[in-house]
Amino acid sequence: MNLNQTVVLSPEVISQEVSGETVLLDLNSENYFGLDEVGTRIWQLIQETGELQAVYDTLLAEYEVAPEQLLQDLEKLLTDIQAAGLVTINPGQP
Repeated sequence: MNLNQTVVLSPEVISQEVSGETVLLDLNSENYFGLDEVGTRIWQLIQETGELQAVYDTLLAEYEVAPEQLLQDLEKLLTDIQAAGLVTINPGQP
């Protein structure tokens, strides 16, 4: 994963936070996708900036996690929500 990439939320996705977790609804497919507390924080940061480096840096500062583990977890979530059509990941500079 390239941290210089940007993430754009699909305009067809509605999100609602419920008790610290987020439920996403894709209006095109009518599928729901649930995010836990950390996934919710990632979603919030994507909404705020869309810049993966900023998302990564903020999460690294907020959570006690090894940098490599955070990178793996972030990549996994982004792969999942991109495959579900909830976001588009734009290529960044290498």
